[in-house]
Amino acid sequence: MPQDLVLNLNTNAKTMVVVAMRSQTAVAQKLVVCGLSLLFHMTVSQTLPVEYNIDDHFRATASVPTRIIYLYLSLMAARPKYYFAWTLADAINNAAGFGFRGYDKNGVSNWDLISNLRILHIEFSTSFKMFLDNWNIQTALWLKRVCYERASFSPTIQTFILSAIWHGVYPGYYLTFLTGVLMTLAARTIRKNIRHHFIDSLATKLCYDIMTWMTTQVAISYTVVPFVLLSVKPSIKFYSSWNFCLHIVCILVLLIFTTKRTQKGSEEQEDSQSFCSKKQEEEEESVMGHNNYSTTNNFNQKREITQRNTTTKQ
Repeated sequence: MPQDLVLNLNTNAKTMVVVAMRSQTAVAQKLVVCGLSLLFHMTVSQTLPVEYNIDDHFRATASVPTRIIYLYLSLMAARPKYYFAWTLADAINNAAGFGFRGYDKNGVSNWDLISNLRILHIEFSTSFKMFLDNWNIQTALWLKRVCYERASFSPTIQTFILSAIWHGVYPGYYLTFLTGVLMTLAARTIRKNIRHHFIDSLATKLCYDIMTWMTTQVAISYTVVPFVLLSVKPSIKFYSSWNFCLHIVCILVLLIFTTKRTQKGSEEQEDSQSFCSKKQEEEEESVMGHNNYSTTNNFNQKREITQRNTTTKQ
């Protein structure tokens, strides 16, 4: 066997051994996350049921801040079971050698190529999009390829409807994803029109991030309650207990900023038409002045020629 081939085989074997060892590290870390998620689900999650949000006594006696805090905590406590399942599946794939992305700039191996979630990005997301981009990642990428990038109109609405159909037939799925459409469009509109006012300094950006984190977590919790409750009656009971407040806020945001955009477009169009009319008038005046100058010049030239002819004859 040629020496170069033997050397290449040895090098590849050593590389595979190193990658396999680093895979074991990634697997161990993810199994620890699985254990913590399972422990959290079997202890804390049992004490914070989502159904308590629609309990009549709780709704009648709890203050609004208490209800908001419990809404956030109960939905946060409902997530560890998904963390456990997806992280365990990811660890099994890594143990089999799947999911290796490569190395980062520090030489650390990345085993998140087929990961389905990023827990820290989810819990500290400062926008609706950031939450969705880090939750059920592989399904989100599939929806993006087969629907969002191919839709001829309203790609966001079509993608959310397809996602609801993909999840199943429970009415709660459809209520969640239809609410998600409003949340996504409103959040995108607010971010586009407001965010640039808060990034001038570190202090204002920090305040903006804290406010958007709080708002995002409450909005996500409000949106996904029907996803957990599944049925129509308890889902409507929950939304009605909040007077559909976030639905109304999202609709108002879309209407207000759409109206402003329309007015701004009309003003810009009027300014553009006024500018074009003014420019056209200036061009016409310039042309008329040039014509007058040409006429006068031609007349003077003819008079000079006549005078010369007269002088020659004399």
